[in-house]
Amino acid sequence: MSKLILVRHGQSLWNLQNRFTGWYDVDLSENGISEANLAGKLLKKANQSIDYAFTSYLKRANKTLDIILQNMNLEHLGVIKSWELNERHYGELTGLNKSEMREKLGEEQIKIYRRSWDIAPPDLSEKNEYNPRFDKLYSSIDSNKIPNTESLKDTYDRVIPYFEKNILKYIKENKNIIITAHGNSLRALCKKLFNISNEKINTLEIPTGNPMLIELDKNLNINNSYYLDESRSQKIVNNE
Repeated sequence: MSKLILVRHGQSLWNLQNRFTGWYDVDLSENGISEANLAGKLLKKANQSIDYAFTSYLKRANKTLDIILQNMNLEHLGVIKSWELNERHYGELTGLNKSEMREKLGEEQIKIYRRSWDIAPPDLSEKNEYNPRFDKLYSSIDSNKIPNTESLKDTYDRVIPYFEKNILKYIKENKNIIITAHGNSLRALCKKLFNISNEKINTLEIPTGNPMLIELDKNLNINNSYYLDESRSQKIVNNE
């Protein structure tokens, strides 16, 4: 039996400012740092062991993982970073205030952009200052792989192949894995693991900085799943 630990990064500065973030590389807020510390302490208190650690290219996820490993005295553990675990790209919404865009576009349209399975926001202009093509962080990535916008389905289509190629093999060896990533990249993974339908995936909310533990066998059959911080837990699968 393997334990897969999923952690959504702590609150970021743009989370705090209520802005669409996506692939833009913003840091943790002070509250986000506190959430990451709490996540690490919860995992240590629960005597969880970790064999392999994965995260995205983005500093808010990187720093969350670093803080967690420090709290667990696992600073020596090698960390594998992948752009495929990045947050969903929010297209031309990147950097904009969510409340202001609700007023401008309407609640229903924003809900479609945020929660639909296969509808993406309009493309982010390649001249936009927030376009990841300008960021040295992605200089090693084939520019054809860098999106200008993404739906959740697009995110799923990069997260799941990466998971199956690079992480599943360790689960089959009964190793314990931690993935510190983002709301939508983790939603995509949970869709696969929990077999959540296209219609139900929009109900999955993953709280920041609260470790989700999934016990599963080498065939990805789930034995148990739960959040360590019960006071901030969310229903993982909505069967209603």
